[in-house]
Amino acid sequence: MKKLIGILSVVFLMIPFGTTFAQEHSGGDGLIYVHSAKAIGKGYLNTYFNSRFFGKLGGAGLRVATYWDVQGAFAINYGLTDRLELQLLPVLYQDTNRGGTGYNIPDDFFLKLKIGSLGDPESPFRFGIIASTRIPTGKTHNIIYEPYSAGTIEAGFTGLMSYFKDVGYPEDNYSFHANLGYIFHNDAGNKLTDSPNDTVSAKSISTELTYGFGLRYPFDKWDITFEFNGNAFLQKPPVTAFSRENYFYFTPGVRYKVLRWLNIDFAADLRMTPDKDETKYEFGIGRLPMQLPSTWPDWRINLAVQVFILPVSLRQESERDILMKKAASRRELFEQIVRQQKETEAAEKELERIKKERRKAEKELQNLRELLEGKKKKTEPQKQKPKP
Repeated sequence: MKKLIGILSVVFLMIPFGTTFAQEHSGGDGLIYVHSAKAIGKGYLNTYFNSRFFGKLGGAGLRVATYWDVQGAFAINYGLTDRLELQLLPVLYQDTNRGGTGYNIPDDFFLKLKIGSLGDPESPFRFGIIASTRIPTGKTHNIIYEPYSAGTIEAGFTGLMSYFKDVGYPEDNYSFHANLGYIFHNDAGNKLTDSPNDTVSAKSISTELTYGFGLRYPFDKWDITFEFNGNAFLQKPPVTAFSRENYFYFTPGVRYKVLRWLNIDFAADLRMTPDKDETKYEFGIGRLPMQLPSTWPDWRINLAVQVFILPVSLRQESERDILMKKAASRRELFEQIVRQQKETEAAEKELERIKKERRKAEKELQNLRELLEGKKKKTEPQKQKPKP
């Protein structure tokens, strides 16, 4: 426990407030958006190349426009220890739907530190926490169809919980994952447009809760996933901000396991919340053409490729080697359980010994008390009877 507190202290010193930001893909051992509480393990390194897009033609008459929302990013996850994992997530390309170039190359950069695989090794439940920060390396912020960004260093944290049906071989049976996070946007006094007529700025710091839960069901060469993710603003962004409405998405997906070290993911985001617009389009920003969603995209497609780089043995092991390795990991689990049982039994024996010693001491104290009372009675003078 002291080690865990020490690690958490270092995390919060390195990252001002610590979050997994809304709708950024997870990488590592997680689903598309929902993180797993299981860490990837010491010395493991994998990358997750992700692209998601939405596009739609809207309008009527002379006012016709096509809005695109395309993003390209990749995550690098490295296991510092069996329970500590580092993730670097640069967004390489992001459409902005603004004049001029209309895109950010690069966009913002995310840094995340995960403490995972916490819990009793015999239990199917695992727990963890992610601390992360968003660094505004992109040129344009407050982008339509994307999570709210103030163009400042933002931070927060996310709690993780996972349930694995098979404790020994978690990847061979279904698993359930749930996340709950908090985002600190650090945007007080910040304006969101470049217009000189814009006098609207955030009067207070915008904050929000994010949440997600999902299921992975594995087969031989395919995995089926179902995810839900959403948010709830505790303090809404200023009125000129895009994406200031709460959202809730359903994301069904499939994973094709090409090789032991190569996976391909495909998923679709389907918005479950209504298209309720709360943005004030002023200061040179006009309203969107008809037939286009005015808040979050009503659908979006995700494509991703996951590559396991380290250890190198992942690309060299045979099926027999993998089975032997799984058996060894299973043996380590059993040995750990046996050690814990022995420690528990030893603790119970020690507790029973202490109880016996206490009973013995109480009995000796009672005997001593009775002995002292008996001596006291003998030494007391006899009362003389009155003479007749």
